[in-house]
Amino acid sequence: MKADMTLPGYVADVIRRLEENGHSAYAVGGCVRDMLMGRVPHDYDVCTDALPEQTKNAFPDRTTIDTGIKHGTVTVISDGHPVEITTFRTESGYSDGRHPDSVSFTASLEGDLSRRDFTVNAMAYSGKTGLIDISGGRDDLENRIIRCVGDPEKRFSEDHLRILRAIRFSAVLGYNIEERTSAAVMKLKDSLVTVSPERIAAELDKAVMGINFGKVLTEYPEAFAVFIPELAPCIGYDQNNPHHIHDLLTHTAKAVDACPDDRIVRLAALFHDLGKPSTVTVGSDGVSHYIGHARVSTEMADAIMHRLRYGTADIRAVTELVRYHDGVIDETEKAVKRRLAQLGEKQFFRLVDLKRADNAAQTADPDFRRDCAEQLKTIARDIISREDCLSLKNLSVNGSDLLALGLSGRDIGTALDSMLNAVIDGKVANEKSRLIEWYFGK
Repeated sequence: MKADMTLPGYVADVIRRLEENGHSAYAVGGCVRDMLMGRVPHDYDVCTDALPEQTKNAFPDRTTIDTGIKHGTVTVISDGHPVEITTFRTESGYSDGRHPDSVSFTASLEGDLSRRDFTVNAMAYSGKTGLIDISGGRDDLENRIIRCVGDPEKRFSEDHLRILRAIRFSAVLGYNIEERTSAAVMKLKDSLVTVSPERIAAELDKAVMGINFGKVLTEYPEAFAVFIPELAPCIGYDQNNPHHIHDLLTHTAKAVDACPDDRIVRLAALFHDLGKPSTVTVGSDGVSHYIGHARVSTEMADAIMHRLRYGTADIRAVTELVRYHDGVIDETEKAVKRRLAQLGEKQFFRLVDLKRADNAAQTADPDFRRDCAEQLKTIARDIISREDCLSLKNLSVNGSDLLALGLSGRDIGTALDSMLNAVIDGKVANEKSRLIEWYFGK
């Protein structure tokens, strides 16, 4: 594992300033993990034996913010960058299963590291001391393992969100969850019901983007089903259809993995077939069919996302993809224009990506129907590059034109829609005189 443990100047300066004031200080947590992995951290946290007021006193010339001073955290603006500095602490009592009832400051770095969730997040570093790793985090990084610090059941009982965080780290990093930690995930999974919907959604968003998401979904489906119970009927569900070689949950997992790095598309893939078990019918040939499953899946996706407090824009984008994922788009300009006009450019390409992933997850061939998807994208790019008329704003006739010709009220909207559809279908050119002649000459 290639590691560059050089801290940025603005972080090294924070640590140096605390040390000059008689305190010990270290970069800690995720930034140390990322550096050991050869990644550039998004942000840097610092821990110290300085009490919050002592931390603030060490930076009289800097802006400081009482971010979470009750829990020992002060943010210092260093060379334009916010750096969170937290006093070494221990915690006790977790009556709500999420937050400590009491926090005590300590002079012990080891005491602070031992309260953290996973070994890969329980390491500290400074230029003076080098790496401090009391739980074997570096070895677990080398071995690609997610392991709780200490007793997994105790860690998860302290903060139930850690159960989902273990799954998320496994998905994102591509690491396996260590055996005892994995067993604790399954034993305590029902505790996830106490976690707020917003926090669940935040972890799900990160997990679904992970390189290992399909694997964790098939390994821990019962944990996912705690907050998405609509997944439970998919577990081991035989689709009983020659077009599908996988059970429904495995198909779903493979579909998500086949998606591009687009959170909206990946969430749509996670939800796209949830309606299958409730819409199944068996034909005279003994084959199962799922007529209307896209509509039911859309309703279920909408309910799930509202329950997890997703924003309106996300819900609209995801459910739109689920609604149309099973529809055929012919490889013709007319068909592509209609979908582009209906969905818009961004959603059209997302839909093609979802359909491509759905197809790839049906067979053992990851390139199944890839050419069809690429052809649809090529046709769409040609249409877009020509700036073909796909919406009323690009139509050569507007409401004022029709008002001058004697139309009013709803008749104007009806006429404009009719003209737009005719242009999209290639029945008439997008020219004012021709459109008017076509419409009034019908």
